[in-house]
Amino acid sequence: MSWAQILDLAGAISLLLGATLALVGAIGLVRLPDLFARMHAATKPQTLGLLLILLGLALTVRTWASVATLLIVVGAQALTAPVTAHMLGRAGYRTGIVEDDLLHHDELGAAYRRMQEQDRAREQS
Repeated sequence: MSWAQILDLAGAISLLLGATLALVGAIGLVRLPDLFARMHAATKPQTLGLLLILLGLALTVRTWASVATLLIVVGAQALTAPVTAHMLGRAGYRTGIVEDDLLHHDELGAAYRRMQEQDRAREQS
């Protein structure tokens, strides 16, 4: 087996694993019960799936221009997915969409209630 065939095989396996992870993440978005679980399904397997797909493309195409472009996409994905998930979770918590009975531990609850009470006190004065 030549190196080109080994790289093509590794690229194909990476593409299949990435597509499988993306599929699992998409199913999780539809099937999971609450915002935080869906947010997890949207970020973890989707990001890793995309990274595996891009790795498979880099192993298959093997040109410096395409690898450089794929690295830009990897960087953008790695920077934006966690920030998006954080902001989505924060907005869901603040708007009250989150179901309290599904939370195991609410570290933000007491601080958030104090903040709301301070806002009400400011509005009344």
